[in-house]
Amino acid sequence: MKEMLTIKSLITEAERFCSLNSGIYRSELFGVTDGKAVGTFVEHLFQRFLAERYEITAGNSANGLDLPSVNTDIKVTSIKQPQSSCPFRDSKQKIFGLGYNLLVFVYKKVDDAKKKKGMLDFVSCNFIEKNRTADFQTTTGLQKIISNQGNQDDIFAFLVEHNIPGDEVTLYNMAEDILKNPPQIGYLTISNALQWRLQYGRIVSLTDKVDGIEQIIRFAK
Repeated sequence: MKEMLTIKSLITEAERFCSLNSGIYRSELFGVTDGKAVGTFVEHLFQRFLAERYEITAGNSANGLDLPSVNTDIKVTSIKQPQSSCPFRDSKQKIFGLGYNLLVFVYKKVDDAKKKKGMLDFVSCNFIEKNRTADFQTTTGLQKIISNQGNQDDIFAFLVEHNIPGDEVTLYNMAEDILKNPPQIGYLTISNALQWRLQYGRIVSLTDKVDGIEQIIRFAK
């Protein structure tokens, strides 16, 4: 009987997956420059890897999360520009987090023209708890206002100045929520768009230990 997947086992298996799959040349990766195609390949490979030992509920693009049983989405990105997109659900996500955990694989890709095969080297891997998936500059700015005895009007002005999506009523109500429940500092850079654009450079280069972020593979320059 297979084990149930947990966050602890997910982190353990992610490290094992990176170790076993780094440096393997595969014909299906040769010449592939589309980051989305590489990401889909790795996501499916990792899901099959997990399914060999664990009872998991695998997701798909329709239901949103790759691993809904552990409330986690898998992100795969190149070290050249570590970023990805995710659905925009609510403007509060930029402040209070996405609402789910992230497992981020960062790779370097090499093609061998003679072999006609491509290879991925996983140079960084991080597990980010949902309460750390907000925007860094937004959350640090809000914490500074609150620590400086800021009120609802101050927070509302900050939200407007930083183009947080929403009308005035929505943002004013959000300011009240923030004052009552100050957000934790997030470690993503989140750009406004029809879909959120998530950037992971701060996490990849993180040197300090942060509660809620597990550096499974620490990036070495």
